[in-house]
Amino acid sequence: AQPIPAMFRTVLGLACVATASAFSSPALLGVTRASRASATSGLTMQDKSFAMPFLSRPPALDGTMAGDVGFDPLGFSNYFDLKWLREAELKHGRVCMLGCLGFITQ
Repeated sequence: AQPIPAMFRTVLGLACVATASAFSSPALLGVTRASRASATSGLTMQDKSFAMPFLSRPPALDGTMAGDVGFDPLGFSNYFDLKWLREAELKHGRVCMLGCLGFITQ
């Protein structure tokens, strides 16, 4: 068997670290609740959604979460806890990334 070149090992190691960082918590990455709140403190939501101006803004989407522009056309935020929905979206996105990695390496 031939030895693996150092450049390939380095690139492979960095790819593994980058993949593992997707599974770390936001607190480890330096994102705090205060920094997110300061980023959105100057914004005021209107009665209409920014994402879909012809729809009214859902009451649970008040602009406190990062990326919140009032996009909820099916009204899930009226029936489920917003934090649970956020965690489910992160989990499904990460599972999708692992599935794509498995497809590529297969």
